[in-house]
Order: sequence, then C-alpha cells, then structure tokens
Amino acid sequence: MTAPPVVLVVDDEVRSQEAIARALADEARVLTVSSAAEARGVMEREPVDVILCDQRMPEMTGVEFLRLAREHWPDAVRIIVSAYADADDIIAGVNEAGIHQYVVKPWHPEALALTVRGAAELARLARDNRLLDAELRAAAPLVRARVDAKRAAVRKAFTFERIARAPGSPLNALVATAERIAAYDIPILITGESGTGKELVARAIHYASPRGNGPFVVENCAALPDPLLESELFGAKRGAYTGAYEDRTGLFAQADGGTIFLDEVGETSPAFQVKLLRALQEGEIRPVGASRPVTVNVRVIAATNRDLEADVRAGRFREDLYYRLCGMALHVPPLRERPMDIPLIAARLLDEARAALGKPVAGFAPATLAALSAYAWPGNVRELANEIYRMVALADAAALGPETLSPRIRGGAPVAPAAGDGSLRSRIESLEAEALREALARHGGNKTKAAAELGLSRVGLRAKLARYGLGREDRRKARKSRLVAVK
Repeated sequence: MTAPPVVLVVDDEVRSQEAIARALADEARVLTVSSAAEARGVMEREPVDVILCDQRMPEMTGVEFLRLAREHWPDAVRIIVSAYADADDIIAGVNEAGIHQYVVKPWHPEALALTVRGAAELARLARDNRLLDAELRAAAPLVRARVDAKRAAVRKAFTFERIARAPGSPLNALVATAERIAAYDIPILITGESGTGKELVARAIHYASPRGNGPFVVENCAALPDPLLESELFGAKRGAYTGAYEDRTGLFAQADGGTIFLDEVGETSPAFQVKLLRALQEGEIRPVGASRPVTVNVRVIAATNRDLEADVRAGRFREDLYYRLCGMALHVPPLRERPMDIPLIAARLLDEARAALGKPVAGFAPATLAALSAYAWPGNVRELANEIYRMVALADAAALGPETLSPRIRGGAPVAPAAGDGSLRSRIESLEAEALREALARHGGNKTKAAAELGLSRVGLRAKLARYGLGREDRRKARKSRLVAVK
C-alpha cells in the first residue's frame, strides 16, 4: 500500500492548524507547527511532500519562509494561504519562492483538499523523476552504448540512398545537389507542396553533414502563435510571463552544434520575422525576459509550401529574411510530376504498414500499382501513405488487388486537367485548387479536417482558400453535398 503524502502546515494560529488538519485528514499525513523555526526542525528530520504556509506569521512572512524552503528543500511543493489584503506581497514573491498555488481565506475544505491532492501528485512525480535520474546515471555506460547504436541506426535510416526514387526521377537532380552542399555550412530553403518529403530531405542533409552527430531539431512555425513560437525557439527566463516558473531552453539552444529545421516558415508573421532575422544575422538568440543574448552554433534549414518570392513582392515576407534563409534553394517536385517513383515509394510504405499493423500482406497486384501510378496524389506522399495503410488494414487477400483501393483512385480519377494559360505553374495551381475543393467536399466544409488531410495548418489552408478564391460558396456546396450523401 502506498504511503500517504506528508503535508506540513505552518500557521501560528492553533485553530487554523486544526481546521486544515481536519480538511486534509483523508488526503495526507498532516504535521502542524506554529513557526518557521519549528518547520525547519521538522523538515530536517523527515521528508515533506507539501508545505502549506500561512502568510502572516510573527517570525517571518510565509513568502520569506517558502523562499528559504525552496533553497534547502526544493522538492517540497509550496502553497501559501492568506487573505486578499496580502495579495500584492505574495504575487511579488511568487517566482522567487517558487509558490505552486495561492489559497485565499476563507477556504472551502473540499477545495483545499483538491489543491493539496494535486500538489502531492506533483511532488510524487518529482520524486519519481529523481529516482529515474539516479537509475539512468547508474546505467550511463550501457545507455551511452545504446544511444550510439541508435544514432548510427538513425543516420543509416536517413541517408540520401533511403529517398526512394527511380532512375529517371526528377528527384535525382535534387539529391545530387543536396549531397554536394550538405558538407557546407550554409542555410538551405526547401520548397514544395505539403507531403512531398521536405523534412526527409532536410534530415538527409543533416546526417550527411559534419553536424551529423549533433541534434536535429524540428519546429512547425505555423503551429504556434508568435509569443509561444518565440519562447519555443529562443527560450524564456523564469518569471518572463505568467506560468514561467523555471528557465526554458529554446530549440535553437537545443540544436546547438546541430541543425534546426523550420517547417512552414512562410506562415510566420512580419513581427516574428524581424526576431528570426536578428537570430540568423547575429548567430545569437535572446530568451524571452533575458537581459543578455546567448550565442548558438546552428545550421538552419527552412521549408515552405508557399511561393516566398511572390510573398516578398507582395510585402508578406521580409526580403532580407528570405535571402538569409535561402543560401541554397531546393525544390521537391510533387508526386504527380514523378509517377515513376510511386511503385518504389509504395513498396517502402507497404513495408512500414505491414510492420505497424502486423498484417503479412504479400504485395500489390499489377493493376493496383497501375492505378496508384495513374492517380495525381494532391496530398503527395502523405496521401499515398494514408491510402496504403488503409488498404493493408482492410485487406483480406495475400495481395492488394484493385478492389482495396479507394473509389477515387480505383476509378482512375486523377485531379482534373489544369485550365489557364497552359504553363507548368498554372497547371500546378489548378491542381492544388482542385485538391482543396475535394478535401473540403470530403469533410463537409470542415477546414480543420481538410487541413489535417492535406498536411496544412489552418492558417495555411485559409491562405490557400483566399489565394484561389474558394470562399463561402464552395464551403456551402461542400456541406450540402455531405448532407445529400448522408441522406
């Protein structure tokens, strides 16, 4: 049976001690003292999980005692109890004392018990982490050996040779260029539609470079608002903002000596672009709330599915940042422009699906491969992977026949031929617009689900809908078609 948590109540009023002890009788083993000196004596004799301290005490204030407790017994979770009149003094010392929660008088017994229960769980997790750290230190030699073996396996898994492509594939020229520039510490901008494998190319560049033994850190710049993205990339100091109870190491610092991959960099705001530009120019970052910058040694590989040159001309993306990111540009062609790669990619994805789902499927029937190669794949490799996992999950036979394909693929329904001026760019834009319409139709106009299928953020999807003039009328038709299908 697990021992109950130990709660130390520090209060110079005996009635308050008794009331708190009654409220926590079912939650913990409660120890009560009347002064900070008595509390120190107790904590020197036995471990305490939670300290519940009153703010108004004759010897010293509760905040002062909890600040002292943080220095000597940092694992004990600290809670302050007081009236509203003390709020300003307590708030001013919250970060220095590391106060977990502020309980206001008069408190409700159930609310107090719930607060202490959460604090005790936090203390238990901290204790478990401590034990785990000790075990890891004891097993350090074995762990290092395993880490080295895993790193070698990762490097082998992300070589350029692992990028599936046929002899006549457009990817061959890209890979040849990427292999040549991998050894040189210059920033790279990888462009291409969502799901084409831009991160795979970035990883291959990293592991083929002199930084290959260093970390490879990934951040999707469209996934977070500016304040969180700044904290995520550059870090933050304790007390820099509400909830910043400890220093946070940013991804740039975590990638020191290695590579940081900034995906969907084209979705960043102009305000954040200024901060990112400074980091790239100076080779240093300033954590949120810090007074001094921190120097980092990081190679930056960025990726986008947008036309950044057009965004620069339109004033949506800073020109100076573009040239900082684009020391070398690599474009990953969409799957529809390299159908000769589809059988190779499909075979590799089939191996992954068999292992993940535990189904011994033999392979593809010839007609199935022909249908897969004929489809235009607006979602690129990500859509192909989803289709193959679906086929394996539903398969009843040894080989995947055409009957296992989704109707849109089985019917030989590639994206409609492009209209417009006939140029490659016009045709690609028409294909992309049609893919957006189809995704919205499949999900009844639900932009969140459509964005997830296409591998876009909601911000990215909205931008593309606006770019192609797909407004409310298209989404209304999509919802209507979904209702008709249900009926």
